[in-house]
Amino acid sequence: MKKALLLKALLVIFGVLLLDQFIKILIKTHFYYGETYYVFGLNWFQIHFIENNGMAFGMEFAGSYGKIILTVFRLIASSAIAWYLWILIKKQSNSFLIITIALIFTGAIGNILDSMFYGLMFSESTGFDKAVFMPAGGGYGTFLHGKVVDMLYFPVINTTWAHWIPFIGGSSFEFFQPIFNIADSAITIGVFLLLIFQKRMFKPSKAAETVEVVEE
Repeated sequence: MKKALLLKALLVIFGVLLLDQFIKILIKTHFYYGETYYVFGLNWFQIHFIENNGMAFGMEFAGSYGKIILTVFRLIASSAIAWYLWILIKKQSNSFLIITIALIFTGAIGNILDSMFYGLMFSESTGFDKAVFMPAGGGYGTFLHGKVVDMLYFPVINTTWAHWIPFIGGSSFEFFQPIFNIADSAITIGVFLLLIFQKRMFKPSKAAETVEVVEE
């Protein structure tokens, strides 16, 4: 049973991580910075290439040292999540919970890889030059100073508030504004599932209950 749970977790981790990195590298090496592609010609489903120095969904964290602090914090947090995931597997906890934690862990690792290595692996992306993988002159940054690649953009609503509305009248309104990636999505989905189904997830699995009965 432990092997089956471990296999499920590994499939989630490597499956999501490979998809995340494949899409990021594809976008990084084939798009100009700021380039937009309208999927199926839809305005609300766009691939829009940007990079950020900080947190998920394009948020920023102050300065060069802030970048290092954020990456180190991510590494520590990811290590803690990995340890918790291993404990859950050893205890043969609910498989739904294990998959959910695996999603959160994978999302964190996906963005950590960008921060740690992309500065070494790629040349700078600009509006005139596409990035080159492993350029002869070296990458655009140093270890821990890579930028996180974002590309998924869903401006489902893009309108202007009516002029008669106090304070906000005449200003533009856009939903959903953040641009994100597969790793961000994995974290968001994992946290959402954890909040919605926590009662079901933390209910002891039948396998765990069987083990307890046998031990008694």
